[in-house]
Amino acid sequence: MIAGVDNDSVVYLNGEYLRLGEARISVLDRGFIFGDGVYDVVPAYGRKPFRMGEHLARLQRSLKAIRIETGWSAGDWEDLVQGLLARSVLQDCTVYLHVTRGAAPREHSFPTQPVQPTIFGMVSSLSRPAAVNRERGLTAVSMDDERWLHCEIKSISLLGNVLAKQYATDAGADEVVQFRDGHLSEGSSCNLWVVKYGILRAPVRDRMILEGIRYAYLMELAAAAGIPFEARPISRLEVGQADELLLTSATREILPIIRLDGRPVGAGSPGPVYARLRADYDRAIAAL
Repeated sequence: MIAGVDNDSVVYLNGEYLRLGEARISVLDRGFIFGDGVYDVVPAYGRKPFRMGEHLARLQRSLKAIRIETGWSAGDWEDLVQGLLARSVLQDCTVYLHVTRGAAPREHSFPTQPVQPTIFGMVSSLSRPAAVNRERGLTAVSMDDERWLHCEIKSISLLGNVLAKQYATDAGADEVVQFRDGHLSEGSSCNLWVVKYGILRAPVRDRMILEGIRYAYLMELAAAAGIPFEARPISRLEVGQADELLLTSATREILPIIRLDGRPVGAGSPGPVYARLRADYDRAIAAL
């Protein structure tokens, strides 16, 4: 029994819906042994998935990148998401999807014999960002990005992200702002955005960052609002001189960072670009 976990909630594991407390995998599962797998998280509001197609397309890209073949179509994944939601009593929630290469003898190379991938899914409660965070903003500390060079793959090997988040926690901050070779990359589990002179900027979508589903979505919201957008390398100096600094993720949606390394970002309070994008994001959720 794990504190805070509902062992009676229904999960999916390898073709079955069962109680979480009954779900078991082999200790030789390559996800457990090597972190050999990928995952994705689909948010749902009022039990209605938000940007589900984009999340599932990213899951398929990650599977292809590490050469796991499930035989599942986009429709199969959609059925799993809806099946989990139908078996849950939660309203605002996330659907977590997790795929590993499966159980095999412990060898670093891929199994030479066919192995059935492990497919797992569960629903967890989603608490939308608190009013204090939406209205007053977050704090962050900067650090060098020391993770691997394929951050575009949504890997279950998240030790680098865990250590980055703990770095922020140890510093009494909400998040980290990471830099690789002097340029902005991302947070511990979020994309980062810089606003200067009303222009919204983000790092280029390449293998150095995970392209969050909110990346393309924020571009759409910015275009609809008439907010100019640029994707390009962003130096540490530019981040330090930003008028606004934002983060986006599936669970935190969009939030402002108002202090970085103990110094105010811009005026030290949420800015107008954030306010417009936040309002438009809320309207999209309300319209589901």
